[in-house]
Amino acid sequence: MSHDLHLLRRVPLFAELPEQDLLGIAERMTPRRLAAGETLFVRGEPGAALYVVVRGSVRVLLPAARPGLKPVVLEQLGAGEFVGEMALIDSAPRMASVDSPGGAELLELTRDNLMRQLDGSPRVGVAMLAIMSKRLRVAADLLGSTASRDINKEADAQLTWAQRLADRVAEWNGSWSFLIVLSVGTGIWAAINAIPALQFDPYPYQFFNFFLAFLVAVQGPLLMMSQNRQTKKERLHADADFAVNLKNETGINRILFEIAELRDELARLRHDRARAADSAASLPAEGDDGR
Repeated sequence: MSHDLHLLRRVPLFAELPEQDLLGIAERMTPRRLAAGETLFVRGEPGAALYVVVRGSVRVLLPAARPGLKPVVLEQLGAGEFVGEMALIDSAPRMASVDSPGGAELLELTRDNLMRQLDGSPRVGVAMLAIMSKRLRVAADLLGSTASRDINKEADAQLTWAQRLADRVAEWNGSWSFLIVLSVGTGIWAAINAIPALQFDPYPYQFFNFFLAFLVAVQGPLLMMSQNRQTKKERLHADADFAVNLKNETGINRILFEIAELRDELARLRHDRARAADSAASLPAEGDDGR
């Protein structure tokens, strides 16, 4: 039971519940095991329970619109994550399917058990509704707004002066200007110190070597800071690309479903029209037989 409490505490849906309420939820949950490749539920069937992943992982997906196409994977859920929370509020049909390619262990909380718990502790419902509202807002933002955005502009707007300096240094170090300035400066330094009357750092140019060592020591961290920021920016690009692709796949899958429904409707209409035509063609013949 303590293991279940620790796991449920990691679930955002139950994270803010008092210990007593969390214990009541844990006592009303039942274990559920999925074999590799087994489906937990499919889109369209009535929802009646929430599931928390204990071990393994499950996939939330939209089934293929027609045979031969792959399903659209909306999300991959691991230990401590949950799915099917909307079934705790209503018994509407599931909006997606869930399966487990590698098998999983789950905890199941049915709607009836949750209602029994709410009778004794209304605070549970308030906390859960707050979390569900956040998830609905995220889904509404994904579906109701454009997923593509200018990542470079967003990242540059958040840069501090130190970060901008690091980027400028990294950009200048990788240019011909830096190479030319360094080469010309080295030549001038050596030429001046070759004249006895003007010498201030004679060969082997110890002060110049110190300057170069200091320059390299400063450039290293600045280049790494700039590189780390570029890596973060690339991750933002990858996240934005994933959101765009997910939205596109979801939209295409929805269009394919609607096209399939239209085809079925057209086939039904053609069949009804053909039957009506056959019936109309047979009427005169039947009239002749009667004569």
